[in-house]
Amino acid sequence: MSTSSRKKPPYHHGDLSGVVLQAATELLEEQGVEGLKMRELARRAKVSHSAPNRHFPSRDSLLAALAADGFVRLGQAQQSAGSLKAMGEAYIAFALERPQLFRLMFGGSVEYSKHPALGEVATRVYQGLSGALAGERDASIAAWALVHGLANLLIDDRIGLAARQGRDEAAFARDVLSSVRFVARAQPG
Repeated sequence: MSTSSRKKPPYHHGDLSGVVLQAATELLEEQGVEGLKMRELARRAKVSHSAPNRHFPSRDSLLAALAADGFVRLGQAQQSAGSLKAMGEAYIAFALERPQLFRLMFGGSVEYSKHPALGEVATRVYQGLSGALAGERDASIAAWALVHGLANLLIDDRIGLAARQGRDEAAFARDVLSSVRFVARAQPG
């Protein structure tokens, strides 16, 4: 019997996109955006080299999906926070736990305008912060700038242990955020 006349069974993987995203997240954290190669991703996900293309036709679409997933996770972390300060702490903790994902989300590797779903989820996360400040747009941007800048300084190890006075990153971030007060004032009429 000739094997050339046999047809291959149809390809099936239970949760291909989930498996690929998980493997991509791990690879991203290990090697950064530059090290995220589709062939290595397929190998780690234990699928054929072409399988990731079934859900992510390009590397850019995969990066956009990773960033969108990151925003979902960040939004969930912030929603579970009970106060504006706790939201800031959650933001910084997220960045410290997933520094490469955080850099992907905010570093310009993916153009939000080319990926509307990414832009939408990023906007929802920002609106969660804005809602915590009762619509004070400038205060919400100031709060975001503070936590984002602090997160980046900590990720890049730009605040030394001496400056942190021996506190770990989480305790330091908590104390810094405790020292800042945002006062919402009525706009002059």
